[in-house]
Amino acid sequence: LVGRADLLAPRQDSTLAKTRGLDLSYLMSLPPATGPTPIRATPHGNGDVLDNDFLADAQIAKVVETGAGEASVETMIKNTDRSVCTRLAGQIAKRHGDKGFGGKIDITLRGAAGQSLGAFLLPGMHVRVDGEANDYVGKGMHGGSITVCPPDFAPYDPTESAIIGNTCLYGATGGQLFACGRAGERFAVRNSGTDAVVEGAGDHCCEYMTAGTVVVLGRAGRNIGAGMTGGLGYFYDEDDTIPEKLNKDIVSAQRLPTKAAEAQLRALIEAHSERTGSLRAKLILDNWEREVLKFWQVVPPAEADRPETRASTEVEAEAAPVAR
Repeated sequence: LVGRADLLAPRQDSTLAKTRGLDLSYLMSLPPATGPTPIRATPHGNGDVLDNDFLADAQIAKVVETGAGEASVETMIKNTDRSVCTRLAGQIAKRHGDKGFGGKIDITLRGAAGQSLGAFLLPGMHVRVDGEANDYVGKGMHGGSITVCPPDFAPYDPTESAIIGNTCLYGATGGQLFACGRAGERFAVRNSGTDAVVEGAGDHCCEYMTAGTVVVLGRAGRNIGAGMTGGLGYFYDEDDTIPEKLNKDIVSAQRLPTKAAEAQLRALIEAHSERTGSLRAKLILDNWEREVLKFWQVVPPAEADRPETRASTEVEAEAAPVAR
């Protein structure tokens, strides 16, 4: 019955207001199923997108072509600008592969970025947004960095306001993300190697994560670490609610057990502070000996023997009863 438009007929008795204006004649009058002429349609273009401007910039074009040198650009962005920097990354990968680019491109954007900002970003590409960004920031990113900060005139507390959307870092494999504000739901889902710092997160943070490090400097939602099999999470917890928000099917939570864990966490918070000017990061760093005690480390079993996690594992092993 596939393609048998002759068997279709519109209902004449439908009185629904939402379908009254539909014209179904296009579906009912397909050309004959037989004949030598196939049906072809002209693919639509993407219109005037920001990446076209980036690739037309002589400085950037030279760095892309040679794979060396530095280039930078600043421009405004709006929420209909989607997948910004993805086409640029594609042109770099086309010429140099995913690891052969030796140049550096800095892109500064002001405004509200649409979905999939920095998707499939490559090493050497560094994107900064002064404003906010929608869902899927850093989707599939392989390297480079993404920084999202509120504008200087923002009157709100970044730890209480979302600055990036849902499902950010989906399937990412490298690079860094720093967001001076809260992330939406499913932050770092299927993250496979990116290091990230945010100032809060919604439900299902670190879901299905396999590698990388995630630091959350504010409130997090429920179901943390569902299906998480690799990587580490660090959660700042002022009211001791992280254990009850944890999905305990796979992961466990512990206070920072080693100096290596403290060093890893501090280095990421320092980088976050430097990139974003975060007041929360500054407060934690200025009072490190006190504030570090408020962090939980979320650990899947596969990471239990790392220098950052090993101490508590050894203590547990020593305390375990010996089978006789």
